[in-house]
Amino acid sequence: MTTLVFVHGWSVTNTSTYGALPQRLQQQAAASGMALNVADLWLSEYVSFDDAVTMADLVRGFDHALRDLHLIGASFACITHSTGGPVVREWLRAQREKPGVYSTIRLSHLIMLAPANFGSALAQLGKGVLGRLRSWWNGVEPGQRILDWLELGSAASLSLNIDHIHGADPTDKGQFLFVLTGDRPDRSLYDHLNSYTGEDGSDGVVRIAAANLNACHAVLTRKTSTDSGDTLALNLTRAPRTAFKLIPGASHSGDAQGIMAAAPATTIDAVLRCLRVTDGSSYAQLCNSFDAENAQRDADKVELEPVGPFSPRVHIHDPRSLLIVRLADEAGEALLDSRFLLSAGTPPNPDWMPQGFMLDRQANSHTPNVISFFLNHALLAGDDRVADPTNSRKTLRAAVNGHCPYTASVQPDDLDGLVHHALATMDASDDLHIAWGPHQTTVLDVVLPRKVHEGVFRLTQKLAPEDFSNPVPGAVIG
Repeated sequence: MTTLVFVHGWSVTNTSTYGALPQRLQQQAAASGMALNVADLWLSEYVSFDDAVTMADLVRGFDHALRDLHLIGASFACITHSTGGPVVREWLRAQREKPGVYSTIRLSHLIMLAPANFGSALAQLGKGVLGRLRSWWNGVEPGQRILDWLELGSAASLSLNIDHIHGADPTDKGQFLFVLTGDRPDRSLYDHLNSYTGEDGSDGVVRIAAANLNACHAVLTRKTSTDSGDTLALNLTRAPRTAFKLIPGASHSGDAQGIMAAAPATTIDAVLRCLRVTDGSSYAQLCNSFDAENAQRDADKVELEPVGPFSPRVHIHDPRSLLIVRLADEAGEALLDSRFLLSAGTPPNPDWMPQGFMLDRQANSHTPNVISFFLNHALLAGDDRVADPTNSRKTLRAAVNGHCPYTASVQPDDLDGLVHHALATMDASDDLHIAWGPHQTTVLDVVLPRKVHEGVFRLTQKLAPEDFSNPVPGAVIG
């Protein structure tokens, strides 16, 4: 068995965070005939609760620590939790881009438990609030620099993820990535002052869609550089396929339901299945198996939460989608104070969007032109009747129809002047529904044409003094 390195999440101060996972994994591996010795296991201890520490610092530290390992063979496997996933992925990118600086140690398997690959909605709350969420931070306030990376729509996280979407398939070089994430919060850890800790479609900290690496990069831009119109065409790029599995009943943390700390049998089984992958064929088979198991979970999606003497609280665990929108123009200038509007049907009408489709929206605090929308994919796609699991004749939600096609428009704040932007809408032949997927993230770049008028620069043969402090805009030149 290869060397196995465990990398914890953010703001951890004690290796007890790994819970019984290493021991149970070793026991179950032995029971299944897989050799996994204690000497092969390494537990990480890294500092993320210091404001001076950056993601790049952690990457350098991780690389340095790996050089001290006495590897069994030429490679190692890694199991991460939460922020540990992005840390190792950033190291992989640094290893690719700076081969002369970073070690040549090969990572064969990266098994990410509840990874914050696209960040977390909680990260924007700030150090003081997050320091009180002991279910996540264990009573320690997190470091601000790592917190900035983890904020939804951060430039750093989007850089890593867009590189992944447009990059080569890791399986082509024998490197296998896996994402395992819980499908619901631990209700006992709910913070009544912060609804994100009990948000359906998340594990209480990381949204399912934000963990999944089966993502898409969509771009809305005018069809050609010579096209002077304001109709935007849709272009899509999908990430290489990544094995993705929902762990039913698991949450982000906690001794009772935590995907790592509680070490449920479902987590152990899934990790061992990942470690058994040896080539592209077995990886594809596991991807197919995980997809089928996720479909079964999605079909059994009703949770009835006990509420003391009252009727149980109903949670319908619909697949959600995370849509991260970046608004800019052709010059790369951020579009601030612009309205991004989704519409449904033909002709497009914002009033026809399905009721309840929008669950949350959050602008990035450092780049406010980047907005993350949390959407109910089941309502957008259409869904069958949802019955009460205790009484099949009782309807919890009637069947809903999808309202395709879905389109977008942008209403910029500046509509006139020497340089401005104009109202822009999607091409009627495109449909955003092909861009967002269940339990998946879509990064949508909306690139508006920049309207430059001839009045910004004129030539004249009039030699007499002429005041041009109030220029006439004239025709658009670009």
